[in-house]
Amino acid sequence: MIPPKPTPRPEKTTLRQYVKLFRKDILSAQPAKLYRAWMAEYKTPFFRSFLVNQPALVKRVLNEEPMNFPKSSRIAEGLRPLLGHSVFLTNGETWLRQRRIIDPAFEGGRLKDTFPAMLAAGRGMVERLSTEHGAFDIEPHASHAAADVIFRTLFSIPITHHVARDVFDEFQAYQRAQPILNIAAFVPLPKWMPRFHRKHTRQGARAIRRLITDLTVARQAEIAAGQAPDDLATKIMTTKDPVTGQGFDTAEMVDQVAIFFLAGHETSASALAWALWLLAANPQVQDRVAAEGAAFGDQPTFSDLSKLRFTKDVFRETLRLYPPVPMMVREAKCPVRFRERDVPKGAQIVLSPWHLGRHERFWDRPDVFDPDRFKTENGKQCLRDAFIPFSSGPRVCTGAGFAMVEGPLLLAMMARAYRITVVTDKTPMPVAHLTVRSKDGIWLRLEPRLST
Repeated sequence: MIPPKPTPRPEKTTLRQYVKLFRKDILSAQPAKLYRAWMAEYKTPFFRSFLVNQPALVKRVLNEEPMNFPKSSRIAEGLRPLLGHSVFLTNGETWLRQRRIIDPAFEGGRLKDTFPAMLAAGRGMVERLSTEHGAFDIEPHASHAAADVIFRTLFSIPITHHVARDVFDEFQAYQRAQPILNIAAFVPLPKWMPRFHRKHTRQGARAIRRLITDLTVARQAEIAAGQAPDDLATKIMTTKDPVTGQGFDTAEMVDQVAIFFLAGHETSASALAWALWLLAANPQVQDRVAAEGAAFGDQPTFSDLSKLRFTKDVFRETLRLYPPVPMMVREAKCPVRFRERDVPKGAQIVLSPWHLGRHERFWDRPDVFDPDRFKTENGKQCLRDAFIPFSSGPRVCTGAGFAMVEGPLLLAMMARAYRITVVTDKTPMPVAHLTVRSKDGIWLRLEPRLST
């Protein structure tokens, strides 16, 4: 079964039609030519944008000259009410300082420390799904499990904790109310002009941030009393910037926790749900993952993750086909030349993990689900040149290593416990708002493989 992808828009369309399509779904608002183009240029009355697929240009933007191509302020417009001045939205010295404080919490040895919390969240997901009978939508369960991982690893509390549950519920409501872009993303408004967001968006963001503030203040008190657990929140809140000697204050920490929850929960939930559907649609692949999960055992340790080699390739192939963040936008800080074209200062530089992952000039059979492709020379080369679900370079996702532990672990546990099948009349259709989700849910059926 060929994994579904949206029907591209017609080659020619008006700006009004494009904006309308874009606000509904980023993916179907794009033309088919982007699956084979090295670069595409778009002009509007307000800005110019360049979608870049050529490996040399992608590396230039992300790896070689990242400070010349900072995060676009236009994308920040819609996310500012929730994320404030988090590391996801900042640039320059502010961003450098934030990364110096955050990065140590996600270094190699720390991943081992988070493994028991991830394992507990996975067991919780397997147990909850034992009550599902018949066809059901896996997306809410994937969101629940990913949120459980975040709260257990960040604040040492399960999703059943009342504050964690409230944050999760408020975030679900926030997603339903928040479009990916507001008008300021398309029309260049002066910085002094107030930004207007939907009432539900503002209320949802305030509610989430209030709850996160409560968690942060409580943890500060535990740290002061010498009673704080050794988790990610404690590590980040006790780390000082080696350059300035300063750590995060309460407001800054709330900003960072908000993006950890968005990036670590929403993106993981997206990838997990699509991976489970791909396993259901490919039973032979699923059986191989189940076999690795069985070899994993009932009481696995962090070192046992090395047994999930094929499962890791399944998760990697899912990220190729359904990258949770389908597009990233940078801004040209000064005039440059791309492929013999002038790129003016302020131009939007779009990097698309979605189109790179399915690019016809890179991948053999780009629309086919084939986890074994990464053992081929083509797959290995494409991993270097056309695989950026976590971005690349200095702004690579801090939690990339975290995700590559969490994803394969939860997949192996699910496939070990259940035989997963598709619902034939409910093929999911990807749409992209904050992340790549399915338009009408991802529907599956489960049959126990083992006693759970």
